[in-house]
Amino acid sequence: MKILFIVQGEGRGHLTQSISLEEILRRNGHEVVEVLVGKSNYRHLPGFFNCNIQSPIKRFLSPNFLPTPANQRVSVWRSVLYNIIKIPVYLRSVCYIYNRIENSEADLVVNFYEILTGMTYFLFRPSVPQISIGHQYLFLHHEFEFPPKNSFSLLMLRFFTRLTCIGAVEKLALSFVPMKVDNKARIRVVPPLLRQEVLCCEATAGDYLHGYIVNAGFGQCIIDWHRKNPDIPLHFFWDKPEEEDTSKIDETLTFHQLNDTEFLRYMAGCKSYATTAGFESVCEAMYLGKPILMVPAHIEQDCNAYDAERAGAGIVSDHFDLSRLSDFETKKYKPLLSFKNWVRGSEWQILNIIEAVNTSSYYRVHPLGRLVHLYRYILNIV
Repeated sequence: MKILFIVQGEGRGHLTQSISLEEILRRNGHEVVEVLVGKSNYRHLPGFFNCNIQSPIKRFLSPNFLPTPANQRVSVWRSVLYNIIKIPVYLRSVCYIYNRIENSEADLVVNFYEILTGMTYFLFRPSVPQISIGHQYLFLHHEFEFPPKNSFSLLMLRFFTRLTCIGAVEKLALSFVPMKVDNKARIRVVPPLLRQEVLCCEATAGDYLHGYIVNAGFGQCIIDWHRKNPDIPLHFFWDKPEEEDTSKIDETLTFHQLNDTEFLRYMAGCKSYATTAGFESVCEAMYLGKPILMVPAHIEQDCNAYDAERAGAGIVSDHFDLSRLSDFETKKYKPLLSFKNWVRGSEWQILNIIEAVNTSSYYRVHPLGRLVHLYRYILNIV
């Protein structure tokens, strides 16, 4: 089977998931013909992605979330206004995606939570069936439990998620724990897609704290805590292109540019892990048995952190108080052996679903039918 990937390029999670799935597909005799990655003017495609993905990579401009002036949490209204202004650009990207799908000779499209994929299938209904995959599809599952956050933000999160998977014949929700199939929402819950390097990694208990902050503005929070606790070694990864690959503040605090090999090496040897609650790195820490402090940067990460805390992976905070992580590690944390067994079933579960998609039965929908589809999506956002 020939498969085309379309990947949201924001953050690290969807990129590493696409690397993992490409490895699985190639290992089982399938071909990934091309990888389309959404880009923005505010994020750079990490070097590890170019080095690890084997298929040709093409970029297109895609909607993204803008940070607050302090570069910590996401600014919803700045993001909305910015992306409204860029609608003509995004429409050109939709046309580009449609042309790549039709000209790629792919039998299947795998969409990693890119909203323009949903828009392409709504506007043009390409002849190639699509599977959407991402942990965010768990938010559409009727049994998922949300944190006690702003109801409008949760409403918009679910609405955005529905837009990303318009036209999908299957929606695969990556989850910390097994859950039943939601037949009404057509959600299949599957294990996280961790890379082979993580699955083969040997964890050790070092003396330093490891961390990842997707918004570099959190760096000052780390520095402030470090000044009060200078004896505890810290290694944090961030996305700050203007800085050197390694920024050594002093003997016990170092910031690193995002490098996946180094990131995993520090993860394997750390004492514990602090993060802005991206799904992928939380899963890696859980698999390697590292207690986690989660400081969400936006509503999606609020949901991730709440779900991971309920699963016993760590604790949630509104700021990087690493002292709480040390207390949790010594008093309450218990390694989650069941999570390892769940993750190890990922390959065969996801592969079976992909190979079961009947591409010959896929058909186009009349334009009026597309309007009905969108109307139903809007009605079902709650």
